[in-house]
Amino acid sequence: MKALVKAKSEKGLWMQDVPVPEIAPNEVLIRIERTAICGTDMHIYKWDEWAQNNVPVPMVVGHEYGGTVEAIGSTVTRVKVGERVSGEGHVVGNRSRNARAGRFHLDPDTKGIGVNLPGAFAEYLALPEFNVIPLGDDFDIEIAAILDPLGNAVHTALAHDLVGEDVLITGAGPIGIMAARVCERAGARRIVLTDINDWRLDFAKTVTRRTTMVNTMDQDLKAVMSDIGMTEGFDVGLEMSGAKPAFDQMLDTMLMGGQMAMLGIPASPYPVDLGKIVGKALTLKGIYGRQMYETWHKMLAMIDSGLDMKAMITHRFAARDFQDAFDLMETGKTGKVILDWTQV
Repeated sequence: MKALVKAKSEKGLWMQDVPVPEIAPNEVLIRIERTAICGTDMHIYKWDEWAQNNVPVPMVVGHEYGGTVEAIGSTVTRVKVGERVSGEGHVVGNRSRNARAGRFHLDPDTKGIGVNLPGAFAEYLALPEFNVIPLGDDFDIEIAAILDPLGNAVHTALAHDLVGEDVLITGAGPIGIMAARVCERAGARRIVLTDINDWRLDFAKTVTRRTTMVNTMDQDLKAVMSDIGMTEGFDVGLEMSGAKPAFDQMLDTMLMGGQMAMLGIPASPYPVDLGKIVGKALTLKGIYGRQMYETWHKMLAMIDSGLDMKAMITHRFAARDFQDAFDLMETGKTGKVILDWTQV
């Protein structure tokens, strides 16, 4: 089969012929139809320090996908051949305290599809039955390919009560934008999305309905808060950028007793004024991946009840034209970019 492989310890990916995966008795073989390019894939493509420390070479990459079940192992009972599916990209063990307590997303033995295990940028993917997410026959295959990052947004946004609350989201990447839309859907009152990139903020306006966009390079956030009728601070903060200035600004504008959920990972460690966290009695919660499998239930239920994320997809390429897709991703002027694996 054709697959995108991190074949060398240098910038780039290479389309190669690799064997179709053989499935174990508890695994499912998925015929991949669409994939989306993630920020993690860009780290691997660029071969930055994180990628060098975490990704073995060679490795088939990619972990955002939708496809159809091609074959099932002898013990598989929950899915059937021909069913449309996506999948949870974190493959967990069964020995840790968290795993045995059903907190699978906190299992320290977790391995990532397309990072530590062969990925989905390929014509076929082998996946444990436990990780397969069945979808309806009429489920949009492109939306199936962006469920993974949407799950990050849903997990982060729903970490704290949103109904009637004022929410600050820092970082208008795809997950930050999707989180804003989720907050709107979940009943937040005022929502502010900040970034320093006008293109991202303008794009966010095409996805969201009533979120206020703020470029913190040329707008004063506290002045904007006053303009939209806020007399105190934000009740909930969602940190999606991993940037110290964004985190510091969130601390400064949070309500006493406010709650923060943090998904963004800093490129390098930075100092934090713990006095502000203590003085404001803030609650901080770190977010990793998706809850297995409550986030998936919430996300699919929200889509079923009308949450439309189609506008997040800005570009589509045949898989054979992957280089054009990655070149475009490097410009930073995209939403979600789709690769079509029926065209290799």
